[in-house]
Amino acid sequence: MIDIPNDPLSVVVHFNDALNARDVDALLRLMTEDCVFENTYPTPDGTRYSGQAAVRGFWEDFVRGSAEARFEIEEIFGANDRVVMRWTYHWIDPQGKAGHIRGVDVYTVKDGLIAEKLSYVKG
Repeated sequence: MIDIPNDPLSVVVHFNDALNARDVDALLRLMTEDCVFENTYPTPDGTRYSGQAAVRGFWEDFVRGSAEARFEIEEIFGANDRVVMRWTYHWIDPQGKAGHIRGVDVYTVKDGLIAEKLSYVKG
């Protein structure tokens, strides 16, 4: 396992790198056992996943259906145990057409692990 600095910003950047690498095991190593993830879909509130098993299920489905997907960090900043990241999500659909959407994630990091990831999108 890679030695990851314990500061919240580094944890979130490594999480994003693991997501772009489609490495679900690495994603979960960066999350607490009782982690919470709130997806952007369906509107208006998204689906809430609680605990590693539920969060793993979401990410396994996501990476399986998103071979060309990647999250580009536009801006990231933090204070104490909170990190806010503005991002652009890029994909290529089955017809070969590129698309993107912009959004924000609000993270809570506890003891070097992501405890909560709340996701929001524009539009």
